[in-house]
Amino acid sequence: MNHRSVFIISDGTGITAGALSKLLEHFPNTKFTTTRLPFTDNDEKVQAGFEHIQKVADQDGIRPIVIMSVGNGEHRNRLKQANAYFIDLFHRFIYPLGSELNQEPLTGASIAYSSMGNSYHERMEAINFTLNHDDGMTNTGLDEAEVILIGVSRCGKTPTSIYLAMQFGIKAANYPLIPEDFERGSFPAAVEKNIDKIFGLTIKPERLHSVRSERRPDSFYASLDNCRKEIEKAETMMRRYGITWADSTSRSIEELSALILQKIRQR
Repeated sequence: MNHRSVFIISDGTGITAGALSKLLEHFPNTKFTTTRLPFTDNDEKVQAGFEHIQKVADQDGIRPIVIMSVGNGEHRNRLKQANAYFIDLFHRFIYPLGSELNQEPLTGASIAYSSMGNSYHERMEAINFTLNHDDGMTNTGLDEAEVILIGVSRCGKTPTSIYLAMQFGIKAANYPLIPEDFERGSFPAAVEKNIDKIFGLTIKPERLHSVRSERRPDSFYASLDNCRKEIEKAETMMRRYGITWADSTSRSIEELSALILQKIRQR
């Protein structure tokens, strides 16, 4: 397998440049070692970044890949003096788009992240809501939820909920389906009242067994047989209620969130 060093450099958080680094996943025969340099926003940090890139290029004997989102033209030019292959967000995408639109693009730090459609306050409010409604902690205030994720314990509800809140300002609650729900054959009243907001997650029994075994090894809770039965009952319940669900076994949080956002927008 080939090895290649990668730098993700930004004058802000690096979220946009980090998203662009997903391009590397198309090259499975290369192992990438990634270094992130966020907030590279002054001459001193730019010089340090340049020296770091140059040092790695000399050590590796092959130029590293630099994925860069830096608005300041002088800073970009200084970094580009290093021996590297550059994927420059501004040079390759933003400026050509500006020419097409006949507009001068904004070049400040974190422009993309700050223009996602949700203010800092809205995202913080969503995060607080999600943390307070994690794992069925409380059913109070579920009317405010934009989505309620359900599924058996340890199927990925919590990380998906937090991602939705942090990235999109979505107030996401989650509720674990437990044996009492299966015996009763219904959701708690507060959850059932918001049935149109529910999105289900399921998971393959073998994967669930593996995840639960890390937390509670050799327990009935983690046993493969119990995992199979819980998943079967959960899917039966979701099917009866007509709930849309997705399998989290091989999907990333980003993929699951895209499916959930699609349903929210349709509603």
